[in-house]
Amino acid sequence: MRRRNKGIHAALLSAFFLGMAPILGKQAILSGLPPLAVVALRTLFAFLLLLGLIAAFKRSYLRIYSLGLVGCLLAGAINGTGSLFYYSALGRIDAGVGQLLYSLYPLFVAFWLWLDKQPPSKLTLVRITLAIPAVALLSLGGTHRMDLIGMGMMLVAAALYALHLPINQRVLFDVPAPTVTLYTLMAMSLVVVPAFLLIRPVQLPTTKAMLWPVVGLTLVTFFSRLTLFLGVKHIGGMQTALLGLGELLVTLAFSHWWLHESLTPLQWLGAALLGVTLLLTGLEKPTTNNKPKGGWL
Repeated sequence: MRRRNKGIHAALLSAFFLGMAPILGKQAILSGLPPLAVVALRTLFAFLLLLGLIAAFKRSYLRIYSLGLVGCLLAGAINGTGSLFYYSALGRIDAGVGQLLYSLYPLFVAFWLWLDKQPPSKLTLVRITLAIPAVALLSLGGTHRMDLIGMGMMLVAAALYALHLPINQRVLFDVPAPTVTLYTLMAMSLVVVPAFLLIRPVQLPTTKAMLWPVVGLTLVTFFSRLTLFLGVKHIGGMQTALLGLGELLVTLAFSHWWLHESLTPLQWLGAALLGVTLLLTGLEKPTTNNKPKGGWL
């Protein structure tokens, strides 16, 4: 039970940090940074920060077996590609709309796990069923410009983010969460930094208005990855993803406070329904730490 509670707390912290990402990312883009510059700088800085801390205080976390490293590199490459889609989408659509679409990633997680012969529980299916109308209600009543390309990019980002969770979950059976975080961030950097360098001309933060959102986004990325994989290790990718829907509530709350956006009554109803799906986490049976047999992963 202590292990499960630790996983739930980590997943909720991850949801808070991830909920801040679109706010800070959109702020950086509005300040004049290209989307690819935002994703490259925050990922690289987060990797270097974690590498420095591990090298200074816990070098044992640098050790990883070869197949585990391959899993982290694969998951990081997938998530890095998803990040390119995510921040490119933020350059085209509002942060609130983007996070509403991105919050559908538990549906993709359930699909990937089903392909991996890990069918969701009945309660998980109920929670997913509740999450769908919740997101629909939250998306009603707004005045957002409908950019189909941007919306499509965000859905691709959600699917790729969902795919990297079960891959990392396999590795986390044997590897500490900080180690998985380090090598996943390294692989993400190897994807997003070259993509950024292909931009001509390469643009770096030159003002405080550009720099502080990138610094904030770096810290959010650093802490969200650590807590995300700690949650996946203790309660599994599916439950972490459903708890992570709380990041949508964080985004909406800070959008209201920071960006002075407001919700309609229907959107508040959707937020309440989403809250119910989070509360149902307490009724889920703890996951075992056994490796699943077979599956495409």
